[in-house]
Amino acid sequence: MITKQTQFRRDLPDSLSDLVDLAYDLRWNNCTAARTIWWHLDPTVWQRTENPLLVLRSAKQERFDSLTNEGTAQRALESWRREVSAYYNREPAFAKRDNSQALQRVAYFSMEFGLGESLPIYSGGLGMLAGDHLKTASDLGVPLVAVGLLYQQGYFRQVIGADGEQLEAYPFNDPGSLPIRPVADEDGRWRRVELPLPGRLLSLKVWEARVGRVRLYLLDSNDEMNTAWDRGITAQLYDAGRDKRLLQELVLGVGGWYLIEQFGIDVDVCHLNEGHAAFAVFARAAGFASKHGLPLRVAFTATRAGNLFTTHTPVEAAFDCFDPNLLAKYAQPFLDNVGLDFETLLRLGRRNPSDQTEPFNMAWLAMRGCGQVNAVSELHGAVSRDLFGMMFPRWPRTQVPVRAITNGVHVPTWASQRASKIWSDDSDCPLWLDALDQVADPVRKRSPQELWTFRTEQRHALLRYVEDRYLMQLKQQGREVPAPGSLLDPNVLTIGFARRFATYKRAGLLLSDPDRLKRILLNQQHPVQLLVAGKAHPNDGYGKAFVQQMNQFFADPSLGHRAIFLEDYDMLLGQHLVAGVDVWLNTPLRPNEACGTSGMKVLVNGGLNVSVLDGWWDEAVDPNSPDNQPGWIVGTRQSGSVDEVNRRDAASLYELLEQKVIPEFYDRDQDGIPHRWVERVKKSMTELTPQFSATRMMHQYIDQAYLPAACQFANRSADDAKVASDILRWSDQINAHWNHVRVGQVRHWEDEQYQHVSAECWLDDLTPDAIRVEMYAESSTADTPSTVEMECTRELPGSVNGFLFSVKINHDRPLSDFTVRVIPYHPLANVPIENQRIVWQS
Repeated sequence: MITKQTQFRRDLPDSLSDLVDLAYDLRWNNCTAARTIWWHLDPTVWQRTENPLLVLRSAKQERFDSLTNEGTAQRALESWRREVSAYYNREPAFAKRDNSQALQRVAYFSMEFGLGESLPIYSGGLGMLAGDHLKTASDLGVPLVAVGLLYQQGYFRQVIGADGEQLEAYPFNDPGSLPIRPVADEDGRWRRVELPLPGRLLSLKVWEARVGRVRLYLLDSNDEMNTAWDRGITAQLYDAGRDKRLLQELVLGVGGWYLIEQFGIDVDVCHLNEGHAAFAVFARAAGFASKHGLPLRVAFTATRAGNLFTTHTPVEAAFDCFDPNLLAKYAQPFLDNVGLDFETLLRLGRRNPSDQTEPFNMAWLAMRGCGQVNAVSELHGAVSRDLFGMMFPRWPRTQVPVRAITNGVHVPTWASQRASKIWSDDSDCPLWLDALDQVADPVRKRSPQELWTFRTEQRHALLRYVEDRYLMQLKQQGREVPAPGSLLDPNVLTIGFARRFATYKRAGLLLSDPDRLKRILLNQQHPVQLLVAGKAHPNDGYGKAFVQQMNQFFADPSLGHRAIFLEDYDMLLGQHLVAGVDVWLNTPLRPNEACGTSGMKVLVNGGLNVSVLDGWWDEAVDPNSPDNQPGWIVGTRQSGSVDEVNRRDAASLYELLEQKVIPEFYDRDQDGIPHRWVERVKKSMTELTPQFSATRMMHQYIDQAYLPAACQFANRSADDAKVASDILRWSDQINAHWNHVRVGQVRHWEDEQYQHVSAECWLDDLTPDAIRVEMYAESSTADTPSTVEMECTRELPGSVNGFLFSVKINHDRPLSDFTVRVIPYHPLANVPIENQRIVWQS
């Protein structure tokens, strides 16, 4: 039984004691009603920190006394209580499924989680996605527990220097002020997980964060029992030092799985959000082997079926790789514990297991240790199949085992208060917590005037927030501060561009023609204002140069604050930007954006996207009918050199803004309503918001990944892993004899009804039921190829293990499209992820 010590120490009135639970619940502590409560208690602390616990600690007693009497705050308190009560008392969507009992528990591992500014343990899109995943799992009632790391400093905070340069600060995350609680064991002691390292045991304290129905456990190396160096392992997110980076991933994967076992949580699906936690596949297998008295290889075969790897990376250079000597230094104690030799581990982490010069790659390990792999958009799926294709030599790219489950966003987190009202039909039906088929009906019914008023109010609210934040920024930089209200115009088209300043994001595309951009911004008839934010990695000199270049350009007095760079891009700033901008600009170098979710967050708030056909946007729009789209398309799908594509896309971007986007915004009727713009807003909101919501995404994970993985794991682990043992014997037999498998003479003939094919195959000592002979043809119109299984009709006379395989097919495609191939086959194995052998007709 897990008990928890409380962190909060302050006596509240009995009538408000539930505010402590609200402050610790990361699903609810930042909802609309909660924000009103925190603002009422202490507006200064709330505005500066967005941390409910700090608000509760700092608020004056009279503010608590007035909370139940003051109209707006009282209504917010009552609204929050009603919503939370309904949320936890209603039967969640997952529980209503007939097959819900097939899934006991998902363990979700991620290096970062973006759950709110009060828990700063994220850096960017990966963490935002992880946070939205947990909130949606809570909403739908998916049985999920999450594991991450508690960083003492987290990711850096950005400060812009006097010359526009990026400076980095690493403030300390005081656990006592975070919405987390230490986890205690049955004796009331702080629960710890121990991880063997060379010459010592690393002690990891365990913290718990509550995300609605979901629990997130965080491992913390800042324990007095550790050496000073070891206490710093979890100091910074994505530590640049290779030693600490490797140790962080050992802590997450191995320590994280030890935590799952120590708590006695029965897990049937282990979900790796990126390859950082890939060591968990061995920790899980070792625990299963020990519990059931099985060899490690059998346990690995059994548990692999229940492991899922989500890759977010479109380029191999972004995968975490480690020198084998460094790996041996830190991983050997763990390997000794589980009975795994170092060379076997190295082979699993190399694309070519026989290449002794290859470093150890966490993504290759994750691919080989998981029964399922998914990318995060359809385009990223194609890119990933190319990326991982070398691990499956001679297999067609379309059959490299990487499917796509496109990311989505947790709509309640990213919808502004005004947007929530636009989506509401005033019924008792909760939005985004179940089916999506009717969720957009209220928006469809809104009049053009309603939608335009809503968008205007959104823009006004954003600009008020931006002005307050930017004036504070100027004061802290010691620069001249303009009069309040003189910076931004609430009636001007407002474009947002905010993201990591990585090279492939192409922040510089906007500045490729500075004079033209100036003309766009300063146009007297159709003016534009531009809001930009973003961080470059501290070691990315190229990205930091872009930050400085953009700040220096924006500092030009002639622009008159038509372009503003907001420092320290974080979740709070992101929520305001996506709620209020008219246009969200996205210019990555295709196809380097795995998915990109920031543009999805604009959808629910009625903003429009102007984007390159990359990531999610590539499947959201149809470039063949550009005038009937819920946004605009920059460039084309045509490839070329980087310089050529940059020139082409920059020209397309400027042309779009000048000839399409800006004129449409200012094309008003006699009442001042831009009808074409509003129609596009309605189309974007109603057609794209449900499609790119995390609700849709989670249902896809349940149906395509979690339930199949849970069923496979249950099947393989039953009866002392009988099925896993059988699969392992089959795979060993395939590997022992495959070099002698070959396809001989292929004959074909036709009649009026069918085309007939026969193929001679020699199988060495394999039996026909251990393999499958197929006719294979690439698809001319889709990603799914055509495969037709051939039947073993007889043994070849006078041969040793020679067999004749035959098939008849209709006349839909000519036989010249098909090739005979032999692949391994076991009814319960995942081919090719578990055995990559293949032989083709020569």
